[in-house]
Amino acid sequence: MNNKPTVCIFGKLPPPYMGPAIATQILLQSRLKNNFNLVHIDTKINEDLKSMGSWNIKKVIKNIGIYYKIVKTGIHTKPNLVLIPISQSTVGFIKDSFYIILSKFFCKKIVLHLRGSEFKIWMDRSSLFTRFYVKLIFNLCAGVIVLGSNLRYLFEGFFSEVQIFVAPNGGDYDIPDRTLPASTTTHLLYLGNLQSSKGIEDVIEAIRLLPNEIRKKISLNVLGGWRDEKTKQRCLDKIHQNHLPITIHSPDKSNQKLQMMSNADIFVFPPRAPEGHPWVIVEAMAAGLPIISTDRGAIVESVKHEENGFIVPLGDPQAIAKHIQELINFPEKRQRMGQNSRKHYLTNFTEAAMAENLTQIFQNIMKN
Repeated sequence: MNNKPTVCIFGKLPPPYMGPAIATQILLQSRLKNNFNLVHIDTKINEDLKSMGSWNIKKVIKNIGIYYKIVKTGIHTKPNLVLIPISQSTVGFIKDSFYIILSKFFCKKIVLHLRGSEFKIWMDRSSLFTRFYVKLIFNLCAGVIVLGSNLRYLFEGFFSEVQIFVAPNGGDYDIPDRTLPASTTTHLLYLGNLQSSKGIEDVIEAIRLLPNEIRKKISLNVLGGWRDEKTKQRCLDKIHQNHLPITIHSPDKSNQKLQMMSNADIFVFPPRAPEGHPWVIVEAMAAGLPIISTDRGAIVESVKHEENGFIVPLGDPQAIAKHIQELINFPEKRQRMGQNSRKHYLTNFTEAAMAENLTQIFQNIMKN
């Protein structure tokens, strides 16, 4: 007889390929299955990035369908624990609050999962009524999980210290062998949605700022989808006008992502906006790459300055260019940092490490 507790996991699945959807997919396929019966409720209402942020009758109907599925699943599975990701906007949270209220009818233990770091920014801008409603809904929950220790502060005043849990992202990646022939070219890589908040303009400007003799020694591959036409045009114009060694790959080639990681020598991802714990950082560590990034969310818990990469100021292409040049001029340092990334990943950010963290959290909540 199967005596494992049942955990119901809410969350969208890809596509579109975004952090929260990737996280749900990895959780459902993880070693959590060894300790729990996992039940999934798909909360996806957007089929692509362009439809995000807008509402129509089709999305309303989809949400009603999700509410029906919550009731049906709750009656049939009677979960011991429910894991619900929460939004960081008023409209999104109201939608999520109905998930929480409905789940409370079937399960006493509800734990929330924040997959970003903008919660406090939203709360500081919100009305007293919104804050009151958020606190009221939180009172129905046993706790919240954040992606890094330095994100615990986000929920001060909403949950007690013992109700705030930390579980960084983690995954297993089958990094293929490098396919590029030996050459004097240093290959850089950027992965992410192509928007200003993710730092793509800073990366392109950093390449422009490099001395000509350095630019001749590098190539930059960029993989991601454009979020707006103005940013796209600014970036493409700068690339073409300055003859920069940059190749843009569409999201259709996302199945080639790990090969691009294997072929890369340096990973660059310097977001300006708040982040949680970006999956691309975990993937870059798994591939053994030195990383240039910014102090956003839990990134600094993965990228240790001068150890496995560099943390640069927000919106500072000059600093990015400086460290790219340093890694090109000192290949032994580049290699050492890449090795440190791989060690850091194997110790802290594998799928087994994530599953172990979450298993302890789930058992703790169900026990207490």
